[in-house]
Amino acid sequence: MSSHNDNNDEHTSHGELAPADDPFADPGLPPHEHRRQDIDERAAKRSERTVALLFVVSILATIGFIASYVAIPIDNIVYIWPFGHVSGLNFALGLTLGLALFCIGAGAVHWARTLMSDEEMADDRHPIEATPEVRAQVFEDFRQGAAESQFGRRKLVRNTMFGALALVPLSGVVLLRDLGPLPGDKLRHTRWREGSLIINESTQQPLRPEDIPVGALVQAMPEGLDPHDHDFQVEIAKAAVMLVRLEPEDIKDRQSADWGHEGILCYSKICTHIGCPATLYEQQTHHALCPCHQSTFDLADGARVIFGPAGHPLPQLRITVNEDGYLAALGDFEEPPGPSFWERG
Repeated sequence: MSSHNDNNDEHTSHGELAPADDPFADPGLPPHEHRRQDIDERAAKRSERTVALLFVVSILATIGFIASYVAIPIDNIVYIWPFGHVSGLNFALGLTLGLALFCIGAGAVHWARTLMSDEEMADDRHPIEATPEVRAQVFEDFRQGAAESQFGRRKLVRNTMFGALALVPLSGVVLLRDLGPLPGDKLRHTRWREGSLIINESTQQPLRPEDIPVGALVQAMPEGLDPHDHDFQVEIAKAAVMLVRLEPEDIKDRQSADWGHEGILCYSKICTHIGCPATLYEQQTHHALCPCHQSTFDLADGARVIFGPAGHPLPQLRITVNEDGYLAALGDFEEPPGPSFWERG
């Protein structure tokens, strides 16, 4: 009988084992330990000065960023161990901006760890939808947090933080200088001038009328452009042309014929859609096709658009023959070459 009773002690009244201790029980919060700044106002003042110093360093670093950007030439190369030879401007910008952002972060962290309240509080979970009581409690907690952060009391910290946060965005504002000067009317003008010889882009030689047979298309550029010049790509992007020779009776547009010479017409080869070279020429129809988006221009009819997304005809260059028998321009384009949105500027 005693054995039967012992077994009953180890089981519940329903014959089940008694539950063990809950391994996931809430252990509670450890006792709160006050920091030195909580009990010693002198220590709190030192922390306040440390935070303010970090914010002031951020302000100075931002000013240094702007000064470096203005004062250091972009081509200045300096030796800095252990990085070696680097751009002085890039190094100064990276160092000052990194220091400005680091000091703001470090100041905020030090402020939170030494001056703001660090007492942990536990709260029960609640439904997603807040009740009026909870909303009131949230606002009360916010006011309490604002008071515990000593935001209103620590004016030195507050004011220097405002200064650091106000100046840091200036680092991005001054970078707008790299967008370059306003273009003005530069996009409306090219290297073509009155008397400019028309140079074959392949041979680099000036062209005579007899160099262009009927049905041929020749790509050309103005004299004075050297492919080795640093600004060649910028200039050729506006001044590149194509010459096509048609039978005079096939030219439909009278102005286009008058601007040419003995059936030789000179058009910008820069597509008026997004600037690709529209030089795929179909001899029988006198159509020029842009390979990018299939804009098609009728070179016999003033290079008007007959298909595709291009906004307007290819600009035509007025040409003549000079006293030496070479083809030459009579001036610049009457309208800006290239994508049509430049014309709206």
